[in-house]
Amino acid sequence: MSIDAVLAEINDFLGCETPDSWVAEALKQPEILLIDHANCEKKAATTAMNLLYKHIERDDLLKKMSQLAREELLHFEQVVNIMKERGIRYRHLSSSRYASGLRDAVRKGDATAELVDVLIVGAFIEARSCERFAKLAPFLDDKLEKFYRSLLRSEGRHYQDYLGLAAQYAGQPIDDRVALFRELEQQLIESEDDEFRFHSGVPAQAS
Repeated sequence: MSIDAVLAEINDFLGCETPDSWVAEALKQPEILLIDHANCEKKAATTAMNLLYKHIERDDLLKKMSQLAREELLHFEQVVNIMKERGIRYRHLSSSRYASGLRDAVRKGDATAELVDVLIVGAFIEARSCERFAKLAPFLDDKLEKFYRSLLRSEGRHYQDYLGLAAQYAGQPIDDRVALFRELEQQLIESEDDEFRFHSGVPAQAS
């Protein structure tokens, strides 16, 4: 599938586009953008590893999550190297409310239902990341633009892997769960955030 086709599919999957005000804020805060991007790659690898440890009986999940974890750690290393080249010190940042806001809606008490929801959340996080890389790329310097465009195919594949596994393990249609998380994700993206992060919502001053 071409990059354009992947992006078209992702834009159909998401409930909204990234607001222009977020893009403008990202361009004002390139250091925070890169630091939090590194954090996101590290967290994505951790999520994949956690699924590997928790669901050792699911062969398809083991294969796809091991591949995903390796790719996310490579991306983390690449972002850290770019930061080093630019004299940006990797440091702790507080997390945005985005991922935790999505995970608050994950069902608990039924292992399969919980796994399906976690996988759907993973699909939305990867899809939004891909959409934001595409939004940012045209405004970045040549090296960073090339790097962000290089991430589109892998992030798009990760979204498809998560969503495909969710549908496979649910044993029934997941449209209602996807719709629930789509609405929640849209609320998180379109509502106000005081702090800028890679997955933050509308900058407070722009509201």
